[in-house]
Amino acid sequence: MEFRLIDRIRERTAQPRGDVHLGIGDDAAVLSVPTGQQLAVAIDTLVEGVHFPPATAPQDIGWKALAVNLSDLAAMGAEPAWALLALTLPHADPVRVDGLAEGFAELAREQGVALVGGDTTRGPFSLSVVVHGFVPPGQALTRAAAGVGDAVFVTGTLGDAAGGLRLAQGERAFDPADAAHAALRARLDRPTPRVRAGLALRGLANACIDVSDGLLADLAHICAASGVGAELDVEALPLSPMLRAVFGDDTAREFALTGGDDYELCFTVPTTAIGAMHEALAVVGEHASRIGAIVEGRGVSAIGGEPLATRPGGWDHFAR
Repeated sequence: MEFRLIDRIRERTAQPRGDVHLGIGDDAAVLSVPTGQQLAVAIDTLVEGVHFPPATAPQDIGWKALAVNLSDLAAMGAEPAWALLALTLPHADPVRVDGLAEGFAELAREQGVALVGGDTTRGPFSLSVVVHGFVPPGQALTRAAAGVGDAVFVTGTLGDAAGGLRLAQGERAFDPADAAHAALRARLDRPTPRVRAGLALRGLANACIDVSDGLLADLAHICAASGVGAELDVEALPLSPMLRAVFGDDTAREFALTGGDDYELCFTVPTTAIGAMHEALAVVGEHASRIGAIVEGRGVSAIGGEPLATRPGGWDHFAR
């Protein structure tokens, strides 16, 4: 049964690439890293009931499992190439596997990613994905190079996924026919990895991170790695009309600051490069909002010096 499940995944995720010499079906993949490129590698695990609600559609789970990993590559300014998938299921379920593979493959085709191997086993439902991408030597974006005086930007809008999660958890009655409700749930279930934005920011941004644990926690990671502080203009946070309509402005801002799961990019740019940054993002159909500045000191505060509370170190999967 395990090998039949693997065959079903392979049939639905086939993606030819010239740098894949041997993919799924052997003990290991054989791959070629292009000359003049470095390899960026990331891994994330998604667990049912922790990273997605139990009733989430398999196609959405498959999409999200790849998307959250591609978001890590985007934050490094790396171009995606290959992926590995380890799938754990409580029992052999061809229908669920087909749905997972279809959602995974939909995003993989969009991003030119080849699934080159993985594993299946029995246990509590979870997925682990490893992604590999290419970046020219010395051009990887990191968390550690933000400079005092840099402007802080974020792509897209923030807080939508947190709103979608509250709807999924029943904190507000979810109406799938309501366009705002559906849009927020889609932001939770099918995040958009900002790969094109990450590539456009190479050579322009000083520091970058993807917003997975919440803006405050993730910007704090940049501050800690760079040895600086940050001041945020809370009124400048980009909030979607859907989030405002469903939850109101105050709750929308709270979600934007601490909600997580947005997978937007938060980055810092020298003020002299802001114009070039906006032009580069526009070329690839992306945009970013200025939300603050890097300052001397430590941690993240509101403009005027008021500290903003956040989870120490970001999201802790083992905290109760």
